[in-house]
Amino acid sequence: MGSRDVLRRIIGIDPDAPDRFGHTSRRELDISHHVILYLDEITVSFDGFKALNKLNLAIDAGELRCIIGPNGAGKTTMMDVITGKTRPDKGSAFFGQTIDLTRLTEPEIAHAGIGRKFQKPTIFEQHSAFENLELAMKADKRVRRSLVATLEDADHDRIADTLRLIRLDQQADRPAGLLSHGQKQWLEIGMLLMQEPKLLLLDEPVAGMTDDETMRTAELFVSLAGQHSLVVVEHDMAFVEKLGGKVTVLHEGSVLAEGDLATVQNDQRVIEVYLGR
Repeated sequence: MGSRDVLRRIIGIDPDAPDRFGHTSRRELDISHHVILYLDEITVSFDGFKALNKLNLAIDAGELRCIIGPNGAGKTTMMDVITGKTRPDKGSAFFGQTIDLTRLTEPEIAHAGIGRKFQKPTIFEQHSAFENLELAMKADKRVRRSLVATLEDADHDRIADTLRLIRLDQQADRPAGLLSHGQKQWLEIGMLLMQEPKLLLLDEPVAGMTDDETMRTAELFVSLAGQHSLVVVEHDMAFVEKLGGKVTVLHEGSVLAEGDLATVQNDQRVIEVYLGR
């Protein structure tokens, strides 16, 4: 996978092209009502199967929300709708009060301030951790230019701060391909953070991590909440418990239950369709 493809996957923007408006300035995000993401009656069908069925979901600004549910519950399709990969058959999806996600392309949604991390980390393995963050900084930079340009002091400090945040400051000069699986996951999260997203979508971020890496990831996510809004799709209940906060359970494309982890774990419907106890 080339540099252009890696950046497109991580950031969602072609590094060689501005947006369709001919500029790179971000659309104004209105969170005056304290809701950063609002899905209303979202329905998505594939060959007659309803992957999402009148899904309603609201995420507050600065919130850390966990989404759980059995395979086929609609978790991935939900994230695909939010990021513009899949268009809903019915319903509305708003980022803040005014940004209609159903009218934007994937690059425009990423540029508006939504970052998505997939299960498998996608990084520049031949470049150092520092260089990976440099490449990810500001999507309007061209790949070739980013590799040769001299960093301003403020940019250098920002990369250094992000490396400390993701616990890779001691690995700054290490080729990314030599990092552990968990460190690669952190590095990709750092690359997303370089884009200054307001909303982060994180798909099973601790899959394959050691217990220690899982604990450190929970600490990272908790530290990010407030400055960013996070939606975490996860199956690891111990990790979900460490994150705290509100949990949404999806089943057959709709919200089955919502509340803190203890509440949803004791919901008989959740026990029957997901927890199996």
